[in-house]
Amino acid sequence: MQKEIIFVVDPMCSWCWGFAPIMEQLRATQSDRYDFSLVVGGLRTKGEMTWDVKSKNYLQGHWEQVAKRTGQSFSNSLFEKEDFEYDTYPACKAVVTVRELFGMQSAFGYLHTIQEAFYARGEDITDVDVLIHLLNVIELDSTSFKTFFESERAELLMQHDFAKARSMGANAFPSVVIIDEDGHMVCQKGYRSLLEMEKVLSFLS
Repeated sequence: MQKEIIFVVDPMCSWCWGFAPIMEQLRATQSDRYDFSLVVGGLRTKGEMTWDVKSKNYLQGHWEQVAKRTGQSFSNSLFEKEDFEYDTYPACKAVVTVRELFGMQSAFGYLHTIQEAFYARGEDITDVDVLIHLLNVIELDSTSFKTFFESERAELLMQHDFAKARSMGANAFPSVVIIDEDGHMVCQKGYRSLLEMEKVLSFLS
């Protein structure tokens, strides 16, 4: 059995955006030792956050913490919106759709594309039209995407991802699930620096 690393993320989780460069660095340096895959977590759905001054201040403070620790770019243009439904499910389903139609490599590329659009440029990735437009950045077919995205199977696969994340104990995002040749599993919950991740992998190898 090949060793595996599963990244459990949500496209609209700020710590996951902070963790994006580390994910890519690990994929670049450890791909000869591990198979890499991506599972989406489902951070927040409709109605779970009231869009008001309190929630905006909370998010803005949180994003500033992530930016300070990780060096990732954040735009504050989202907080200028009078109305916004912080629903992460469309973006999660979009990543699952790309993974199913175009493969895991494309799913990683698309995840980072929509993360950057949301966090660094303030684009609304709860909007399906925006999600479809961002396919063009990595040259994926939008027609097949739209058909699958709207299908019952896409919803089913997304919910399966959510259940898989919970079953692995990945109830904080990002989480990194490391599986050895014998199927033993270790789940690292929350943001980790590259050095911290390399120490964990070295200890487990």
